[in-house]
Amino acid sequence: MPIVDSAIYRKGVRETHHVSLEDTFEDLHEHGGFAWIGLYRPTGGELSAVAEEFELHHLAIQDATAGHQRPKLERYGDTLFVVLRAARYLDGPEEVEFGEVHLFIGPNFAITIRHAESPDLSRVRGRLEAHPELCAFGPQAVLYLVMDEVVRGYRPVMAGMENDIDEIEEAMFSGDAAVTRRIYELFREAMAFQRATHPLVTVLKSLEAGYDKYGVDLELRRDMRDVLDNVYKTVERADTFRALLRNALTVHSTLVTQAQNEEMRELAAQTHEQGDQVKKISSWAAILFTPGLVAGVYGMNFTHMPELSWTLGYPMALGLMVVSAAILWVVFKRATWL
Repeated sequence: MPIVDSAIYRKGVRETHHVSLEDTFEDLHEHGGFAWIGLYRPTGGELSAVAEEFELHHLAIQDATAGHQRPKLERYGDTLFVVLRAARYLDGPEEVEFGEVHLFIGPNFAITIRHAESPDLSRVRGRLEAHPELCAFGPQAVLYLVMDEVVRGYRPVMAGMENDIDEIEEAMFSGDAAVTRRIYELFREAMAFQRATHPLVTVLKSLEAGYDKYGVDLELRRDMRDVLDNVYKTVERADTFRALLRNALTVHSTLVTQAQNEEMRELAAQTHEQGDQVKKISSWAAILFTPGLVAGVYGMNFTHMPELSWTLGYPMALGLMVVSAAILWVVFKRATWL
């Protein structure tokens, strides 16, 4: 259901809940207060109705409809349009899932549009309704609580990523071929986490610059300052994660290259040894070939053969075999084949 919750708050207390947007608009016009309308993946028609009622800028509506925006803050008259990127760590697949929430904050309304499961805005609404003194600040309190919820949600993400990096550091020297892919996946997550957190500094600084002009309460300013401090810490951790993973990728690439070079050296040594063995075999084959040739010729037993009836023919044949073999042995020995 696109309309998650639609309620009117007056004097720090939730007074009415409406199922339809028309009832919310009517109640707000007749009795005042401020409305918080929570939408989950709304249709174009529902967004158009809200935009027409609260005179939202068409460019902001286009961004809210399309989604996939980077964190940012834009001001259209008295209305703020804020985009936040939430994140949560999934223990099963050991990966980070990113969500997105858009906020329209006006003088008497807060509109939240979620495009993913996170952040859990029901918890934010519970915090608002449990603290009337905070709820009395109006729509600005909703903005603060949503931003605080998003930034708080980064803590388990950082813990999960830190644990993954520790596992990577242990596995780098194990020789596991899957480590490279895992480092690359974590590096991409670290980059996405940076893109979600870095712009928040600019967003909060921009809000801070408008506190005096729009009369933001002092206590609310302090609360937002606390959120900014947490964002600074988160950004530092995100930068550290990316640097660690970049170094891990470099180190692992060096280790892989060294292992490949070692394999190449071993292969070259084996090839050289095999070449020596082939040379020795070829040399002995050549040495034995000549006596075998002479013996083969005189073993044919033809009637008319040179020196067949010669008294010194047999000693000469043996001598020829020995001399030719000796000559070949000397030749191969000098050539270091033997």
